[in-house]
Amino acid sequence: MAVVIRLMRAGAKKRPFYRVVAADSRRQRDGRFLEILGHYNPIAKPFELVLHQDRVEKWLANGAQPSTQVASLLRSAGVKTHKAASKPKAKPKQAAAAGAKARKRGTPRKVSPRKARAKAARRKKAAAAKKSG
Repeated sequence: MAVVIRLMRAGAKKRPFYRVVAADSRRQRDGRFLEILGHYNPIAKPFELVLHQDRVEKWLANGAQPSTQVASLLRSAGVKTHKAASKPKAKPKQAAAAGAKARKRGTPRKVSPRKARAKAARRKKAAAAKKSG
């Protein structure tokens, strides 16, 4: 059973209020849960977040994965998530103009005779258009 820590919606229409719960990942969003870990009120200014940190840390230590929104809320509350520690750092990408060469194939691709004829016809048509205009 994969356990996730996620938000469970409560409250009235257009007045969201969320419970932070530990639940089986196969259950629906507002379905059965294992334990309530706190609540989050996004309507309050500033937002209200109440967590039982000892219970959250226990679930994280047991392998529960927080959802992206819950992970963000946990960071704002100062709780270390194990998910962020295990995520590998991304390597910086090189720009295409910074000397990156096109990769050459070892053997040329086989082209079907029909595609070869069509390609030759396109070249011939382009050369004729270039000549006349």
